[in-house]
Amino acid sequence: MTAVDNLWYLATEARQEAEQVYHRFADEYDDFVEFRTARTVSRDRFRTVAERIEAQGLPYGAHTLAYRPSGELLLVEQAAIDTWVLPGGEVEPDESVREGARRELGEEAGIDVTYDGLGVLGEVRFHSDGHETWGVLPIFEGQAESTDLAVCDPDGEITDARWFDELPENTRDRSVLREWRRDRFGE
Repeated sequence: MTAVDNLWYLATEARQEAEQVYHRFADEYDDFVEFRTARTVSRDRFRTVAERIEAQGLPYGAHTLAYRPSGELLLVEQAAIDTWVLPGGEVEPDESVREGARRELGEEAGIDVTYDGLGVLGEVRFHSDGHETWGVLPIFEGQAESTDLAVCDPDGEITDARWFDELPENTRDRSVLREWRRDRFGE
């Protein structure tokens, strides 16, 4: 007997959850940068992100745009992929999305921020073997309460944290972050 693949159903359920989460953020916050991106992934990876999206609407959790009043932006390094990224990650079941972003910021950079609101709201589409779904990437913005950085990442993915005036070439979603900086600081 052949096992029935429920990937199409999972993708549909994930899309419905993402739609609800996206509208909750869009209704709650004003004046944020929106972006859309798409990724083609393996079937196994598709199942993993679809399960995350079905559970919370979020394939990659929540992130923080931590900034100094001068406009410098905090990035953390994922040395394994030679990329600078915003601090963030998965949200625990007992946390709000912003609480998860705050916890991840503390783990990955050792600081806290005073949150201003939502800086960026992303839509990330995933494709695999004729299946398609999408999830929400919320990125909160906040002014740093301290600027002394200390990486204490329990996952071991983050190897460095730095403040940047000019974003490195190997910054993930660099164009989106530059658009946010222009909107936020008039650069």
